[in-house]
Amino acid sequence: MNNITNLTVKIFPVCAILISIYACIFPAVLSAAGFLVIPLLGIIMTGMGATLSAKDFINAISDWRPVLAGIVLQFGLMPLLAFIIGHLLRLPREQFIGLVMVGAVAGGTASNVITYIAGGNVALSITMTACSTLSGIILTPLTSALYLGQTVHVPVWPMFKSILLIVALPVGLGLIINRIFHKYENSIQKICPIVSVSGIVLVIGIIVALNAGNVRQCGFLVFLAVLLHNGAGILSGYCIARLLKFDRSTVITIAIEVGMQNSGLAAALSKQFFSISSALPGAIFSIWHNISGSIFAALLKKSGKS
Repeated sequence: MNNITNLTVKIFPVCAILISIYACIFPAVLSAAGFLVIPLLGIIMTGMGATLSAKDFINAISDWRPVLAGIVLQFGLMPLLAFIIGHLLRLPREQFIGLVMVGAVAGGTASNVITYIAGGNVALSITMTACSTLSGIILTPLTSALYLGQTVHVPVWPMFKSILLIVALPVGLGLIINRIFHKYENSIQKICPIVSVSGIVLVIGIIVALNAGNVRQCGFLVFLAVLLHNGAGILSGYCIARLLKFDRSTVITIAIEVGMQNSGLAAALSKQFFSISSALPGAIFSIWHNISGSIFAALLKKSGKS
């Protein structure tokens, strides 16, 4: 990376925190741009795709072990961590349900962007997100039944549509751009991190603004539970991936994929099948995991070692 790109990545967490504070104080400004979230993610994913080639994805799916490890950790460890943390903190029943639902869903698309910024394996991250989303169609209802005694109906088509519009099509377009403008690869590699950081910071600001009401009504206990759950997921994913002797980029990718859940889906399912208040942990997680992910990415870039 050049100096400007390096600086952009380093100040990423600071920008994420500052825009979050601004969005909480003046939510009307950024919430009006809510319609931009999906287009922005599409642009970011296109830029990421432009830094990849078909060979990267072939390499990602040629070794099934990281993908399997990620799915096992996401659907085995994350709901268990939520269950334990919820009980230890003695969360109210509704918030406990919401926290377990966060642990019961697949990885979110924001993990792909954070993986890119952190220097992980982007092709593997996208593959893991797609595989965990498909697995979630079966595993999310089973997990909710196991931990909460009530199964939920996972909206299959909206999930497929989301992956298709936000991930598959933009990344595919990026791969085409990479192939056509391959001789400008060095320039693309320098520009895309800046675009990705700028885009995800704006997305974080919009998400915080749209959830400003939830932030204000969120009790310290709920926020602490979300913070511990997210942090434990990232740390566990990182440590277990290292114990499995994966390479550095794979370790980074698994840690981020495990810790960053599709919390928007968790909030929607909690609201639909339980109560509005049970959606609160998912809404807070949507905000916090972007901030924690940006901090984690910056720390990894700064350390430069596993």
